[in-house]
Amino acid sequence: MPDVHVLVNDFVVKLRKRKIEGSKATAKQTAELLRSVISQQRMPHVNQAGALIDAIKMVGEQLIAANPVELAVGNIVRRVLHIIREEDLSLATAAIGGLNLSAESDEDDGVDRDDHPVLSAAAVAAAARSTLRPPSLQALLEDVPNPATVPRSSSSGGDSEGKSKSADKTSKSWKLKHNVIEAVNELIQDISTCHEQIAEQAVEHIHQNEVILTLGNSRTVMEFLCAAKEKKRSFRVFVAEGAPRFVYQGHVLAKELVARGLQTTVITDSAIFAMISRVNMVIVGAHAVMANGGVIAPIGLNMVALAAKRHAVPFVVLAGIHKLCPLYPHNPEVLLNELKSPSDLLDFGEFSDCMDFGSGAGSHLLHVVNPAFDYVPPKLVNLFITDTGGHNPSYMYRLIADYYSAVDLVVQRRPAS
Repeated sequence: MPDVHVLVNDFVVKLRKRKIEGSKATAKQTAELLRSVISQQRMPHVNQAGALIDAIKMVGEQLIAANPVELAVGNIVRRVLHIIREEDLSLATAAIGGLNLSAESDEDDGVDRDDHPVLSAAAVAAAARSTLRPPSLQALLEDVPNPATVPRSSSSGGDSEGKSKSADKTSKSWKLKHNVIEAVNELIQDISTCHEQIAEQAVEHIHQNEVILTLGNSRTVMEFLCAAKEKKRSFRVFVAEGAPRFVYQGHVLAKELVARGLQTTVITDSAIFAMISRVNMVIVGAHAVMANGGVIAPIGLNMVALAAKRHAVPFVVLAGIHKLCPLYPHNPEVLLNELKSPSDLLDFGEFSDCMDFGSGAGSHLLHVVNPAFDYVPPKLVNLFITDTGGHNPSYMYRLIADYYSAVDLVVQRRPAS
């Protein structure tokens, strides 16, 4: 297996050079990298969860700093941290349950209760937390006896007792790493199938003879529309060309929809407000969904959302779980936008005379601004459709709370060198 440091450095280079396209591919590769970090992490005899958390945070800092705009990276890092905490809590809860069962059994046999060790404050706290948060699904499905539940023999000597404790620690560390890796595998599988899970809900939202408007070229949106078509729903799609961002990716989406048998009409971005009155629903993808229900989306979608709001047209956002971000737009570590190349807007050869230096200070006569993303506030969104179903914007914070731990919301980034 390649050294984990080599894998991390290679992935950091890819993120910095923007060689990975799309949030789904970025999220999946991030999860696979973190799985490798976990599998190669040497586990200490104590505080195994802390060792895993420190290793993931150290790698997460580098990944987030490499491409701060790609929020899916930070989402996966925080999600894996949450998985580690949940699995550790699950094992601690199972151990406490085993001790309680052992104590009750010994009491029934007439054994003095003072022979059993008193539970520590940490164990009591873990038991209290378990009443508020159930153990993970992986722990419930696996019926593996915990070493703490095995009664100790009173006739064993000090050497055998020491070996038993060492074996218990080794078994616990192996169990924690195994459970975490299995949970990360489930996360990777969820990311891989997010398009299909969202597309399965298309027939519930798209009806006969409707007109759907979309902008850009979202794989999730394409699969969603095609799934409705496969269910014998007849409808028309208006595709805004998305100029100049994504180099007219609306044209690419239109070709793919036509190839799959959908009635498609391409319109210019400036015609959206004029055509919105003929539309029954706007369905778009997202770059990220923030904790307040706001959406970071491809440039131009805020204009579409405002037009839909003005004409009372439902504005629906499709987003996989890897795009759910536990941060708020006003958080200082959230970088909402980045500027793309001016060549997407202008031909340098044609406008070279306008770009000459016009003063001794060296200031350009012509400036080009080409932002990549828009921010759509939650008040302009009617519905989110995720892997788990449809949700109102006001419910997103609760959905996000199920996937992340509050203590891991801020993963510190190292200062740029």
